[in-house]
Amino acid sequence: MVISANLGFPRIGAKRELKKAVESFWKGNLSEQDLQKEAANLRKTHWQMQKNAGIKHIPSNDFSLYDQVLDTACLVGAIPERYDFSGDKVDLATYFAMARGRQTKDVDVTAMEMSKWFDTNYHYIVPEFTASQSFKLSSDKPIAEFLEAKNLGIHTRPVLLGPVSLLLTGKVKEQGVKPLDLLPKLLPVYGEILKKLEKAGADWVQIDEPCLVQDRSSAELKAFETAYSVLSKETGLKILLATYFDRLGSNKTTVFGLPVAAIHVDAVRGEKEFNEIVESFPSNKLLSVGAIDGRNIWRSDLNEKLKLIEKAAKKLGAENIMVAGSCSLLHTPVDLDSEDELDEELKSWLAFAKQKLAEITLLANAAAGKKDEAAFAENAKALEARKTSARIHDKAVKEAVKSISEEMKSRKSPYAIRSKLQSEILNLPPLPTTTIGSFPQTAEVRSERARFKKGDINQQEYDEFLKEETKKTIKIQEDLGIDVLVHGEFERNDMVEYFGEQLSGFTFSKFGWVQSYGSRCVKPPIIFGDVSRPKPMTVEWAKFAQSLTDKPVKGMLTGPVTILQWSFVRDDQPRSETCYQIALAIRNEVQDLEKAGIKIIQIDEAALREGLPLRHADWKEYLNWAVESFRITASGVKDETQIHTHMCYSEFNDIIAAVADMDADVISIETSRSQMELLDAFVDFKYPNEIGPGVYDIHSPRVPSKEEMEELLHKALKVLSAKQIWVNPDCGLKTRGWPEVKTALQKMVAATQDIRKELKNRQAA
Repeated sequence: MVISANLGFPRIGAKRELKKAVESFWKGNLSEQDLQKEAANLRKTHWQMQKNAGIKHIPSNDFSLYDQVLDTACLVGAIPERYDFSGDKVDLATYFAMARGRQTKDVDVTAMEMSKWFDTNYHYIVPEFTASQSFKLSSDKPIAEFLEAKNLGIHTRPVLLGPVSLLLTGKVKEQGVKPLDLLPKLLPVYGEILKKLEKAGADWVQIDEPCLVQDRSSAELKAFETAYSVLSKETGLKILLATYFDRLGSNKTTVFGLPVAAIHVDAVRGEKEFNEIVESFPSNKLLSVGAIDGRNIWRSDLNEKLKLIEKAAKKLGAENIMVAGSCSLLHTPVDLDSEDELDEELKSWLAFAKQKLAEITLLANAAAGKKDEAAFAENAKALEARKTSARIHDKAVKEAVKSISEEMKSRKSPYAIRSKLQSEILNLPPLPTTTIGSFPQTAEVRSERARFKKGDINQQEYDEFLKEETKKTIKIQEDLGIDVLVHGEFERNDMVEYFGEQLSGFTFSKFGWVQSYGSRCVKPPIIFGDVSRPKPMTVEWAKFAQSLTDKPVKGMLTGPVTILQWSFVRDDQPRSETCYQIALAIRNEVQDLEKAGIKIIQIDEAALREGLPLRHADWKEYLNWAVESFRITASGVKDETQIHTHMCYSEFNDIIAAVADMDADVISIETSRSQMELLDAFVDFKYPNEIGPGVYDIHSPRVPSKEEMEELLHKALKVLSAKQIWVNPDCGLKTRGWPEVKTALQKMVAATQDIRKELKNRQAA
């Protein structure tokens, strides 16, 4: 029989139950016992849902209170020294301190770094290692959750992040030591975990090694061989080695030779390689076919997917085939059935996690000779209706993209000329201070938005409330002494959703939440058709905010690549085509902001690095259209208009030339958690334009001291000129509370003023 399997399930709950429980726990309104009870209820619901869907290999240990990589670091005892961990088991206080930092009367400890999980919008906690790192089993989570499911009558396949990928996604703080040097110390702990799982009654274990879809050196590939040679001898468990997010490429020779029972491949991102995989796949292993897209929400073409599976079954034998999602379903919303406000035609084109489970089972059954003809016919009918729907295509938009000229892709003058003009007009002090855009979305703001959506207040009443919030925020910034202001974005629910609601070709779900990091959830827009801008989107709010102050107020926009990356994107045309469409829409908005008198316009491209393909061979094509898209949005204005952009947690070394080619006048980046380490790429490249390296980590409730910020600014000044540097937090302040924001920004301004005095005294001397 063909086996139906799932690699992982969304953990947040259909109505974000986990988010609400965790945040309530952080506020002290929920006990640890009640938090764990809510988590257990969610696991039970999700396991039962998968069992009811007919999934035979159901995962356990795919659940997390914050992040699965953090869970794995805790599992193997990789706890940085500053958390003062000396016990046998990592407690919840230590766990959350590693994720968010901790600041009390007696304790003040920073959080660990975050980074993007491969090319997704999911953020993981970056493991920290030392040269003298030791490992020990410091959690029983995989075993406890396997037994928890077993007691419910559900036999699961435990999931572990593999030892090599754990090391490769982490960092060693000391120079001269590579993460893989620690592998011999790490493997015994993994061996211990496998033995405990086997003793608990597990027969299969899924070990995720997503790093195998990237370009890997011979030494790195040798590490995989070493690891699985050791682990296969430690246990009688059957190991499923799971790869996902791209093709195996030249790594497949190594992968196929590993002593494991089964191998999972991504047949969505790696579809072009799939025939080659089938032809060369070893006869002594099972092939897990990642046929259903775990990264998007469109219904699969079941007839086409069945052809893939039948081809593999014919060559390898049906008994040697598993059918699964391409990756964990973590990256999709939970259940389409909850969407009672989405129009029926659009809804018929979609599949969320629960519906993807049904697709997996339909394919597995069909490949085993039990095809549900009615379900396959209904699927084909829905796909054909989508293909021929008039609401998808807009001839004018397609013509506009074809008409993009080279002149539209470049500013009128080079940065050296622009910067002089901008400096004269803006007249800012050295090290100008600003923020990234949003200010706290308080309970009152969220409540008024909900009242407006329900119809309890009208548009005029809602706008008056938003104006008052904007006035207060402008005043707060002026009182703090910030140089370049923002309006606070109180009218915006999300930096992508807000624009999607005003652009054609977009639609929205009601409960389509996915996890971004920790308790932070986002509801990505759904791009189903050609994109255009029917009318200005931000101009009136920018004009209103600027009317309240003599200081410059930034116009705030989200860039085309970020809107693309943080949406569920149509899969019936190249992503580049959709990105160019968005770029033209945002270009029009930029030009209208300039006409309205806005002198500084920020076009956030937080996701540019995130969208970079995992294989170097694919980089050039992506960077060409991604950078062009940004330049199209930014290049329709005069030299005097200053263009800013912002980028989230990213390693820029590999793409710094492309970042420079974007030609933004000012770029702000997140650098506080890495202690300015991420600035190195800009320094080594001799980045010519201006940079705002973040000095305040907004993803933690911890408020840094003035001295810490001064230290970070001193580090920046060692490698950049004072003329290049802006001072700002790492990111927007939407998720923080007003008391901590005011305190942190007050310290940020004070730190900047101290450094300005130092610079002035140095010049005078």
